[in-house]
Amino acid sequence: MDTTLDSIGISATGANDQHAFEAIYRQYFIRLFRFCYAIVHEKGPAEEIANDVFLSIWKKRDSLTAIDNLEVYLYISAKNHCLNYLRSHRHPQPIDIEALSDEALQFQADPESLLIRTETMKSVVAAIDRLPPRCKLIFKLIKEDGLKYKDVAKLLDLSVKTVEAQLTIAIRKIAQALR
Repeated sequence: MDTTLDSIGISATGANDQHAFEAIYRQYFIRLFRFCYAIVHEKGPAEEIANDVFLSIWKKRDSLTAIDNLEVYLYISAKNHCLNYLRSHRHPQPIDIEALSDEALQFQADPESLLIRTETMKSVVAAIDRLPPRCKLIFKLIKEDGLKYKDVAKLLDLSVKTVEAQLTIAIRKIAQALR
């Protein structure tokens, strides 16, 4: 996916385009909300933080053309907002991975295959839920949100090799749980 500002309609001459901003919001809000929820573990504050990220983007819309990769910029901004929130509200709660995941699309199939698919999805979700927190976050960012290894490394202040190692651990643990 092309995440440059020009690809979504923001250019040096059209930085104030409300339609381009709405497109950015529609494209990234759910992903940023899930990312924030994974960090702060509360729905209300996660939604507020995600909206605050977009509010700050709107306020800085005249200087957005200096951003090379909008997606990484949004995630880093969301991470910083979340960390600021956590500093001021120090009461973390456990995360419910099932509340984050969308229900899989179901096609008409016989009851047996639906049951098998449901049980398999429950097993996968349970295996993901048992991953260590950093490993789970890296897995979600790469596999569910589609970020690149280098973007996740930059976002979490890790090396690319660490991200690769954590993803390998996550996949290995999920595979073991499914056996």
